[in-house]
Amino acid sequence: MKLWAGRTGGDVDERLSAINNSIGFDSRMYREDITGSMAHARMLGRVGVITEAEAAQIVDGLKGILDDIDAGTLDIDMTCEDIHTFVEATLTQRIGTAGKKLHTARSRNDQVALDIRMYLSAQIDRLIGLAKALVRALCDVAEAHTETVMPGYTHLQRAQPVTLGHYLMAYAQMLLRDIDRLTDCKRRTLVLPLGSGALAGTTYPLDRGYVAEQLGFNGISMNSLDGVSDRDFALELLSDLSILMTHLSRFSEEICLWCSWEFKFVTLADNFSTGSSIMPQKKNPDITELVRGKTGRVYGDLMTLLTAMKALPLAYNKDMQEDKEALFDAIDTADLSLSVLEPMLRTATFHPDNMRKAAAAGFINATDCADYMVRKGVPFRDAYGIVGRLVRHCIENGRTLENLTLEEYREFSPVFDADVYPAIDLLACVSLRDIPGGPAPGRVRETIEATRNAIG
Repeated sequence: MKLWAGRTGGDVDERLSAINNSIGFDSRMYREDITGSMAHARMLGRVGVITEAEAAQIVDGLKGILDDIDAGTLDIDMTCEDIHTFVEATLTQRIGTAGKKLHTARSRNDQVALDIRMYLSAQIDRLIGLAKALVRALCDVAEAHTETVMPGYTHLQRAQPVTLGHYLMAYAQMLLRDIDRLTDCKRRTLVLPLGSGALAGTTYPLDRGYVAEQLGFNGISMNSLDGVSDRDFALELLSDLSILMTHLSRFSEEICLWCSWEFKFVTLADNFSTGSSIMPQKKNPDITELVRGKTGRVYGDLMTLLTAMKALPLAYNKDMQEDKEALFDAIDTADLSLSVLEPMLRTATFHPDNMRKAAAAGFINATDCADYMVRKGVPFRDAYGIVGRLVRHCIENGRTLENLTLEEYREFSPVFDADVYPAIDLLACVSLRDIPGGPAPGRVRETIEATRNAIG
């Protein structure tokens, strides 16, 4: 069955069907298509375009189709052109003439725009839930490590001391912004296009506000051309997911590095690791490598839709059918990535001793040593030079600032006294950075509490 049969005659070339048919991917929107059609039918009965009895018959028939698909007793016919065709054909087979009235005052152009918006809205809710679960995991692990000292890095070089808790909460903040972007995207997604028709609305007295209310939309589109011909809400979601995946990829890169013997800051649980087919000693962080790799797929999905939309005149063009595969792929990829990172993080074993050794060997308390001298009255630039020579001395002699003797310190400056040791203690260095947003253990705990409150 072709909903557009009439103007053209005869069978279509099978190659046209191969490129034109979309049921292979838009069938996943069956629930949205049926639910949207039920609201449309109720509205048609409400305004008198069809009788109340016909509307009720259509709604009951659609509900039966939905129930049967959910129960697995009705298979979607993949030879149909799209999900809209399948639902309407099945409805007509079941209830007869009344089923043919469902499409009154509606085009597939505004119908598919409605389906996509409903589908994306539900998926945004799911993605937000998964992102919140990962944030909770970050908070829980961070809370256990508010005093686990580790190096903070710039240029991938050891820079200043922080804690593992502070480090993990940086990613929690990124995810909070991702959640905020997704929430904002949903607001713009829930604008009802139904009633736009093919491009110029309809002559029927539709109650669009009623349909919007029935389906939980925030409002209706205010221009019929725009209602069927833009996908900026979809582009916004793909952009948001690209940023989300950037954050997940950066976190994944950290885990890949930290799992290496060169770092050995963390060990992943066996059920979240893989091995080598030839090297029996290997335990690989494939999960995080794959999340890192899959990020490129989502970027590609964004570019696919940007390119498809970039030169389309008003109103609907068939190019826009390409939106769904890119959207579905990006959603599935982000969903899987979030789903796997949360339990991976919760089951990982961190190694505080290795982190502290790396922090000590990296001389990341050198700035604190210079600050100590400044408090003794030494100009900062002079203190900077003295501590630089101290670090060189340590490197040449296999020492750290923490295990130099006081006599060695005084060879470089007479201002050094026994109180230098608590001043350069790594945890003390962290604790002194006691400002909002800083790495001091108390401040990290404040951030954890605020983050948990933010996600509810």
